[in-house]
Amino acid sequence: MERLQRWVRNVFGGWFQLRRCFPADLLDAMAQAISEGEQRHLGEVRFAVESRLAPGAVWSGLTARQRAHQVFAQLGVWDTEHNTGVLIYVLLAERRIEIVADRGLAARVDPQEWSGICSRMREEFSAGRWREGSLAGIAQVHTLAEAHFPSDGRTNPDELPDRPVLL
Repeated sequence: MERLQRWVRNVFGGWFQLRRCFPADLLDAMAQAISEGEQRHLGEVRFAVESRLAPGAVWSGLTARQRAHQVFAQLGVWDTEHNTGVLIYVLLAERRIEIVADRGLAARVDPQEWSGICSRMREEFSAGRWREGSLAGIAQVHTLAEAHFPSDGRTNPDELPDRPVLL
């Protein structure tokens, strides 16, 4: 019985933590911010949040950065016309934030700029300001994408979903 209770806490505890930090109204606001920001540039932004890594992944030595690259591929963020997809990945259990940019943006943006965005988000999250941290990170990614791949005035098709993903 104790083993079952521990399993339930492990499985559902992560889900409850995700929902507490990222409730539906915040996910809606984030999706709207992503959609509106993408009108200003030729990039595509995805946001994914994971409560924790699976025990097998931890045992195998998988890092948050490596997992972010896996999610980048899983969500097809690399599959954009201008190679300008960006993933903001949050791993709650490890308090890690990773930004993975496709080669179009990665070639033009200094890695320190991505790190700065992660640091700002981490500060906000540490203070319990999930909304502020998430929306600030999204806005800063849009600013960088707009600086390097501004909209050319034509209709920019929405190549990837805007709604954040809870893994």
